[in-house]
Amino acid sequence: MDAETSALRRIPAVDEILKTSSAQQAVERFGRSRVVEAIRQAVADARREIHAGTIAVPGIDTIAANALRWLEADARPNTRAVFNLTGTVLHTNLGRAILAEAAIDAATVAMREALALEFDLAQGKRGERDALVRGLLCELTGAEDATVVNNNAAAVLIALNTLAKGKEAIVSRGELIEIGGAFRMPEIMARAGARLVEVGTTNRTHEKDYAAAITPKTGLILKVHTSNYRIEGFTKSVSGKAISALAHAKNVPLLNDLGSGTLVDLARYGLTHEQTVAEAVAEGADLVTFSGDKLLGGPQAGFIVGRRDLIAQINRNPMKRALRIDKIRLAAIEATLRLYRDPDRLAERLPTLRMMARPLDTIEAAATRLKPAIAAAVGPRFSADVIACASQIGSGSLPSEVVPSAGIAVRAVGARGKGRALLSLAATFRALDQPVVGRIENDTLVLDLRCLEDEAAFVRNLAALRIGERS
Repeated sequence: MDAETSALRRIPAVDEILKTSSAQQAVERFGRSRVVEAIRQAVADARREIHAGTIAVPGIDTIAANALRWLEADARPNTRAVFNLTGTVLHTNLGRAILAEAAIDAATVAMREALALEFDLAQGKRGERDALVRGLLCELTGAEDATVVNNNAAAVLIALNTLAKGKEAIVSRGELIEIGGAFRMPEIMARAGARLVEVGTTNRTHEKDYAAAITPKTGLILKVHTSNYRIEGFTKSVSGKAISALAHAKNVPLLNDLGSGTLVDLARYGLTHEQTVAEAVAEGADLVTFSGDKLLGGPQAGFIVGRRDLIAQINRNPMKRALRIDKIRLAAIEATLRLYRDPDRLAERLPTLRMMARPLDTIEAAATRLKPAIAAAVGPRFSADVIACASQIGSGSLPSEVVPSAGIAVRAVGARGKGRALLSLAATFRALDQPVVGRIENDTLVLDLRCLEDEAAFVRNLAALRIGERS
């Protein structure tokens, strides 16, 4: 009998491993079938190692421990909380807005209890789900009516499909945007059944360009907020007020897609002024569309506010049912909107606004406090220094806005292999129980602390890193 065959025969049987105390405890946590599967996987791994030349036979406790590690890794949810240290407040890939506690509480109730979703409690008969938020949206925007769908792309799609299907939709060439996920305005218009009519040029569009394009075939004029870029230099655009006056004179609806959309003047919080939804309504737009999970700070949703007769047409579109949102998000939206009734305490209660407006000295103080813990975690192979850096709002919101911030710069020590070492460190941060996501720039892992509010949890999470102790 050769050494390999002898080693294979000494591998403990699955039933034997299953009798160990660690395996029995695992059965209580994961169920017998999952534990048996994990043990078989661990035994198969041991066999492969022996076939590869490793003659040492793992003990029964080792195989049981390997199986447990496999189970624990497999049990980790795919939707995991992370520490967002990228410096991008509304990071699309990290879920955009963090909900206010009031919204979380409302969503929890909606998940746990039956909800008067489409039931009129006063009349005791079927109601309409939009009624849960319509009044608040009208109050906060000054619009006659409002409806809500599952995101702003859907809001634009259904508005175009309702008002311009089989008709022409006029839009400036400088507003034919592409946003994340290859969402292109011309393609959305085509899917909606509208025929695109481009006016003006990339950098300059005049009122006369819109006027010349209006015909009996025109379904609407579309104004698109260039939310993820800016055209600077020799430029000309037409204000929403001017387009509105022209549209009304020609009896053509104006749809103003604000993209992100804000319900408050951000200048009040030290940020650049962004046209509010109420301002867009006031200057005459017949319909205004905007997002729920960006500057508004709520869950993913798309809002359409404006003329009552046009909203009624949209609500009659069969597509509306396919694009509607569920009770959980509606509950969170209502709770978020109610916060805007108290603008004096809004920044305190709305995480998105609180993070955007967070004072620089507060962030700098946090960086100073956290530097020793981060330095200890990364060990002597890396340096950790407090730095000034710049945050951004993200998700196409305020694209030219750069907000001063502070963080920790982690750099590899030594002349060789610094790039590989830094990439490995970043991967190690992302492999923590609660992944830490920063950004790499100029051979530096930047941990921007603008969005870090729970310092104690962050430090506890770092305990598993300890690069220096393993090197």
